[in-house]
Amino acid sequence: MDNTNTPAIEFVDVVKRFGAGATEVRALRGVSLDVAPGELVAVMGPSGCGKSTLLHVAGGLEQVDAGRVRLQGRDLGDLGATDLAALRRREVSFVFQRLNLLASLTALENVSLPLELDGVGAREARGRAREALAAVGLDGDSIGRLDRYPDEFSGGQQQRIAIARAIVGRQRVLLCDEPTGALDVATADTVVELLAGLPQRFGTTVVLVTHEPRFASWADRVVFLRDGQIVDQTPSLLGTGLSAEVSS
Repeated sequence: MDNTNTPAIEFVDVVKRFGAGATEVRALRGVSLDVAPGELVAVMGPSGCGKSTLLHVAGGLEQVDAGRVRLQGRDLGDLGATDLAALRRREVSFVFQRLNLLASLTALENVSLPLELDGVGAREARGRAREALAAVGLDGDSIGRLDRYPDEFSGGQQQRIAIARAIVGRQRVLLCDEPTGALDVATADTVVELLAGLPQRFGTTVVLVTHEPRFASWADRVVFLRDGQIVDQTPSLLGTGLSAEVSS
């Protein structure tokens, strides 16, 4: 883990609401949380407790109603739409349960697309895409041609392609929302092991939302949410008394 003093992600008394009046839902209620550079943090809690909202707010996909969110030391509330979009392209990436791979693009094109959208030349983008795919264990030797389309790969391979796309721009922060939900047990274990290795290999800060205690066990720290509030933080699931509840 990097010992840099500035947190990679910082929440200060964050409140996020959806709806209004009788239908208002407070997804986050005064959340304060620091995530250090190069730290792997797992976020657990019952369905609807605010886990996904926490990720969306951290990555600038949702604006907060109160409090502050800082990403790499920059206050997201102070950024205009253009600067916020640039920050999302260059500093933070997402990996979702739904892979969001473009069916009309090949594996290599899916991974290189974020670079090309950010102005990188096609040749350099394809070269860096091959490097990212190799970093997640996918290369021409192991899986055959990379000019095949997503539906020609297994579910686990597709998730690796999605992770390669997330790291190809060398973003410092990776936000993962239940990335193993659609995978079988063996493949899910492999994907989480891959994600857990990113901080040491690349210095990437990883926040992983998961319902599975065995996946959370890879983390440096586990944060437990309930009703939009942090109710516990621990370096280990053992002895918290919460693991059985959140995994149910």
